[in-house]
Amino acid sequence: MGQIRFIHTADLHLGSPFTGMKGLQKEQWQKLKDSTLEAFGRLIEYSIAEQPDFLLIVGDIYDGEDRSIRAQHHFQQGMERLNQANIPVVISYGNHDHLSGKWTRFKLPENVHVFGPEVSQLELDTASGKVAITGFSYGERHIKESVINKYPTAEQSDTIHIGMLHGSMEGDTAHAVYAPFAKEQLLSKQYNYWALGHIHVRQELHREPFIVYPGNLQGRHRGESGPKGFYDVILSKQETNTTFVPASVIQFDRLVVSCTGIMHMNELLQACKEAAGDFAEQNGAAIVDIHFSGIGVETAELFNEVPEPELLETIQETIGSIEEFVWVHHIAFEETISDFPLSPLGEKIIDVMDGWNSHDWKEVLKDLYRHPKGGRFLDTLDHQAIEEIQEAAGQKVRRGMLAEE
Repeated sequence: MGQIRFIHTADLHLGSPFTGMKGLQKEQWQKLKDSTLEAFGRLIEYSIAEQPDFLLIVGDIYDGEDRSIRAQHHFQQGMERLNQANIPVVISYGNHDHLSGKWTRFKLPENVHVFGPEVSQLELDTASGKVAITGFSYGERHIKESVINKYPTAEQSDTIHIGMLHGSMEGDTAHAVYAPFAKEQLLSKQYNYWALGHIHVRQELHREPFIVYPGNLQGRHRGESGPKGFYDVILSKQETNTTFVPASVIQFDRLVVSCTGIMHMNELLQACKEAAGDFAEQNGAAIVDIHFSGIGVETAELFNEVPEPELLETIQETIGSIEEFVWVHHIAFEETISDFPLSPLGEKIIDVMDGWNSHDWKEVLKDLYRHPKGGRFLDTLDHQAIEEIQEAAGQKVRRGMLAEE
């Protein structure tokens, strides 16, 4: 048995609505809206150019069970192109695009194999020998029970075994827990590679054999920052080599702008423009949060002279003049300013806010979120949103209520 080569990708989320992104110009919004489709196009182009033995897609091809016609059409066309290039594709659907959803069906070409709701095994013949691929598709959205015990143990020594599993490791509470597994359970199956999906962070859980999350193909919000893409894998009985291939069209990230020595607004805006230009030169189009660091007393006073929404809008306009698309979604202020003494009233306000729980914040903000017109433009007031509001409120108090010298 020689080497095989395949592409491992997951969590394409074609047709993602990109909720919470406000203020973009029409052409910028269109670029963001199309980014998952364009990232998928990059995956197809790479596969055709490199001619792997096959392509694995481990769940959540679409963003929801009501798969849009446009997203399905793009996917079907991509599969047709791979079919013409004689590249097999193996699919397992996940919790977002489970089989119980309702959608207008598109017929996929004969090179595509889709796993059903029961764990099953597919054998592929490659130039280097047989490959057994085991997996399943979600029959419904919520698969809370473990499925790993239904995977057969590898027995054929002359065959490479690959497991496809869209799920989360036991104890990982940062994400919705679906089809949970323990790493030891995967290792006990004696497979040569585990192709995982569901977690949108690229990571290797184990080596020899490799247990891998490729992350998603295109970030969809500020919580999915950094380069996104897929893995090009070369696998044999003796060794495994993985190469990460970037595919994201727009990168979400955090941009730190130093305020050291800045006293005037034109200096601050120029610093933001230069930082955004440098980032775009290295990474291409991006949506970023700007974090101001090195804030001295004079810079804090400068920030305090202008309302935060006006500052954000001015920064957006300034950065909009650079050639590449870089959009500033949010600004934040590093906690160096917390070293400055607060006024007694400022200290009291901070102490009160620090003592509030989620219920208290919802009570304070209820008039805003219940407003019949304004409320519909706000994101859901979940735990993450409350943390961000608390952080921003604390920064505002610290900038505006310094003790008198």
